[in-house]
Amino acid sequence: MQNTMPGISSQIRGYITHNLLFGDEGFVYSDDDSFIEHGIVDSLGVIELVSFIEAQFGISVADHELTPENFDSVSKLSAYVARKLANSAQETIVANAPLTSIGLGETYAGS
Repeated sequence: MQNTMPGISSQIRGYITHNLLFGDEGFVYSDDDSFIEHGIVDSLGVIELVSFIEAQFGISVADHELTPENFDSVSKLSAYVARKLANSAQETIVANAPLTSIGLGETYAGS
């Protein structure tokens, strides 16, 4: 997961710079700076970030996940996206696992 973080972070930074800061590349902030406290992203910008994240990374953001712990800095948002991608990959592996007779019970075992 560590290898994906720089790529995710740079995509998020690029989106913020070009769409929320209107191309102002001179606006300097660190990956740990709070979006809200530093005036990087306002509440409408968070909604735009959600749309971007869902479209760019193919994940769904649930309402209960819209928290400062997930959406208040580049590093927090990158970690959130990486977790969602990892969970999605794990769910795909489980969903595509071959079906076996283990746990199907006696009904399918022919009794």
